[in-house]
Amino acid sequence: MRFRTFLITLPFSLVAACATAQQPSATPRPTLIVFITVDQMRSDYFQRFDKQLTGGLRTLFDRSAFFVDGYQDHAITETAPGHSVTLSGRFPVHTGITMNSAGVNGVPDAAIIGSSDRSDLPASPVRFQGTTLIDWLKAANPQTRFLSVSRKDRGAILPIGRSKGDVYWWTSSNGTFSTSRYYRDSLPTWVQRFNARKPGQRYAGKAWTLLLPESAYPEPDSVPAENRGANYTFPHFVSEDSLTAARSAAAYPWMDEITLQFALAGLKELGLGGSQNRTDVLAISLSTTDAVGHAFGPDSREMHDHILRLDRYLGVFLDSLFKMRDRQRVVIALTADHGMSPLPAMKSTIYPNHDAKVVSIAPAWKAFRARLAAAGVDSAAVSLEDAAVVVVEKPEAFAKAHVRADSAIESFAKDVRRVDGVLRADLVTSLAKDDTTTDVVARRWLHMFAPDGAARLMITLTPYSYWAPASYPTHGSPHDSDAHVPVLFYGDGVKAGRVAGFVRVVDMAPTLAELAGVRPLEKLDGHVLRQAIK
Repeated sequence: MRFRTFLITLPFSLVAACATAQQPSATPRPTLIVFITVDQMRSDYFQRFDKQLTGGLRTLFDRSAFFVDGYQDHAITETAPGHSVTLSGRFPVHTGITMNSAGVNGVPDAAIIGSSDRSDLPASPVRFQGTTLIDWLKAANPQTRFLSVSRKDRGAILPIGRSKGDVYWWTSSNGTFSTSRYYRDSLPTWVQRFNARKPGQRYAGKAWTLLLPESAYPEPDSVPAENRGANYTFPHFVSEDSLTAARSAAAYPWMDEITLQFALAGLKELGLGGSQNRTDVLAISLSTTDAVGHAFGPDSREMHDHILRLDRYLGVFLDSLFKMRDRQRVVIALTADHGMSPLPAMKSTIYPNHDAKVVSIAPAWKAFRARLAAAGVDSAAVSLEDAAVVVVEKPEAFAKAHVRADSAIESFAKDVRRVDGVLRADLVTSLAKDDTTTDVVARRWLHMFAPDGAARLMITLTPYSYWAPASYPTHGSPHDSDAHVPVLFYGDGVKAGRVAGFVRVVDMAPTLAELAGVRPLEKLDGHVLRQAIK
């Protein structure tokens, strides 16, 4: 009887054993997350320059989960709000960083180490609200390490949130990396050692020339509207004075190369990704795309050449990274803080801006404040922020004059709606009643400001239109031209391929948390992009 039982159960045991043997082993959790934010990187740059990419952008485009419909889903598409979203998984309405002016500057006790120059503004994350991926990882393992680097202070600070640690950015006064006294009182030896190499000064007397033959660039070179009418053709020369060259490095492609070299030096020195028992983070914000875009525009030959150079810089960076760390234990994510729209005066051959207007509402604003004064309301009770948001600074001034603030502001909105180039002007209380699944503009403004806050009126221009004086190319609108950005994940636990469907940058942090096996510490606006995970 025992023998018969054995014969009956043996096949089932063999089947179970075979099934267990055939199950794929779980992907090990990453020891390093590299989060790259390319400042002002439009998503279409990958497709537009596809055939000429051979380096890091090529690798990431081909081997990542690339979401073709990725967006910064908030209205004021500027650097500070965009960076506050990347690793927090929350919209600016919840991070508290609603515009550049409400970012990291103008704060106490945050002087820049080693600088007394007024151009090096004090900077810290004290206005940032809530937590980020760094906090979630450290809650799971207090040994977690991180490094955040950028040319811009807000690009280095805001992805990390309020955590104190290794956060560094380029100082414009002397062309070196530093940090503020929010984080530490002196620079570590490895940072001083890197600065001693004087990376910006070695470009003195050199020039930015085309990477490829001129025939490889369909964009015209001689466009007087670029760079405010100065130095708008190749080559772009650098001063022979070494300090001047270092101070101007932020305007040239090699600033990104310097930032990536600094990131690798810090990774090695801090041992990021060097332990099998924790997940570390390297956050890199590359800012030259923004500098080139503001000078020459997204449809310029300069932008074309810079993206090709960025591709090569990232190729060298990835090669070096994977020599230092196990490729199978590294996850890379890449996005942008915002997109970009061409200058209205330059009728683009690439982007549909031919109906773009240059808009001023100064007369309507002046008349509105005069009406307030006539009604007994202090005209300083309201302010116009970023030319698009009316903020009630002194609600008591309206109450004292027995004037309803929203009714008075609506009268201004009626005047604004008649201005050519204005698409809409909405009270925030009205936006809250809209169907935000179909009204993209309403949704993005509500992701910026709460209905019960001080911001009362949101003004939206027509697509590709600019606020006056429109003297240089820029961004900042709720339209897709400024909001459409790359969203990609690369790594051993990532399911590679092009992925259709609307996703947001706020979805990136919860997805990385899922890959790292940690839980967020608060309610998020984003959700896990499971289609990116094996």
